[in-house]
Amino acid sequence: MRSGAPNSSYGYPGHPTGMDMPGLMRGARVLLFVMGGMQLTVGVLVASLLAGIVANAGGSIADAVAIVSVLLGLGALSIILGTKFATGGGGVRVTTIVYASLMIVACLGSLGLGDGFGLIFTGGPVIGLACGGIILALMVTAQAGAWFNRPR
Repeated sequence: MRSGAPNSSYGYPGHPTGMDMPGLMRGARVLLFVMGGMQLTVGVLVASLLAGIVANAGGSIADAVAIVSVLLGLGALSIILGTKFATGGGGVRVTTIVYASLMIVACLGSLGLGDGFGLIFTGGPVIGLACGGIILALMVTAQAGAWFNRPR
């Protein structure tokens, strides 16, 4: 229920209000949108750079297409998960937890190897590690469980 209007929505008496999304869920949702935007932006930049490199060096176009496809796919997944927070159930929560866990593993691997593997998730392993950790921490709280298991 909204704290300012116990049984009304936008000033209409008798009109029931739904649960408001908890602040922690809104924070995770914003991070998912930010991560998705970064992944899509980096995907487009990598696509343009790899197209130039492949054209000049005569390299394999399949490698460039694979990297760009992963970047754009992960960006789209992140944005889709963020949009499903308002209406989604437990599957959205589990998928977000798996997504954040994979992001953490990829960024830790990138830091351990010392290469640009973290580029797949965010454009940098440190940023990806921080965002993945925050998203994961927010998704395993009791508020997240209550939000995604609520009756619709």
